[in-house]
Amino acid sequence: MNAAYGSAGILIGLLIPFIGTSAGAACVFFMKKELSLGVQRALTGFAGGVMVAASVWSLIIPAIEQCADMGRLSFAPAFAGFWAGILFLLLLDDVIPHLHRNIGQTEGPRSRLARTTMMVLAVTMHNIPEGMAVGVVYAGLKSGSALIIPGAALALAAGIAIQNFPEGAIISMPLRAEGTGKWKAFALGVLSGAVEPLFGAFTIAAAGLVIPAMPYLLSFAAGAMVYVVVEELIPEMSAGTHSNVGVISFAAGFTVMMALDVALG
Repeated sequence: MNAAYGSAGILIGLLIPFIGTSAGAACVFFMKKELSLGVQRALTGFAGGVMVAASVWSLIIPAIEQCADMGRLSFAPAFAGFWAGILFLLLLDDVIPHLHRNIGQTEGPRSRLARTTMMVLAVTMHNIPEGMAVGVVYAGLKSGSALIIPGAALALAAGIAIQNFPEGAIISMPLRAEGTGKWKAFALGVLSGAVEPLFGAFTIAAAGLVIPAMPYLLSFAAGAMVYVVVEELIPEMSAGTHSNVGVISFAAGFTVMMALDVALG
């Protein structure tokens, strides 16, 4: 493992996406009005594009490459891990009450939780697979046996941080507009992103115990992120009157993440 990526380097990598969320949540201190629906669509689409590109270039392709010795069956671990990630998020979607703000729809079991709490839970669910994705990539870097280089790990962390900035704003600004105090709205936005370093650290610990499972963990994170994009982000970026802004922003996010992965990896 590169000496620059010891424990301190890995910690910084895990915190980069969280910093992106926190910076976005800080918008409540210098923006007076809630983000318009068009802006929210654009930011949501951008986030979706980043997540799909990261799933392909940073997770699925490395998972398949690590199993090259399996020949034509090198896809099998990625196939299994991807579906495990999909089913895991499907389970979370069914057992955690949460609110899709742009489409005004609640999901999960019936709950008396406040609207604010369910909004935070929705974004928190988005962040769980992102934290796992960063964690498993840094676990591969730490192990030195997963064909992952420092630049690729940094590209993933940076890409997720970029798309986390608007997510932090999307959660904190509406809370502020609904009457929540600035500091509380900021704290809730930050809290929604706190799961990322936590799940990242958990994934690193798990991968350290079962190094041969790395391809499965990489594709698991990819499946979880793709589920979030298809089930949560695409409907939100398409809600309301027809507009192409979500699609264009999705393409922008996809190409930015693709460029980051290739340039840094």
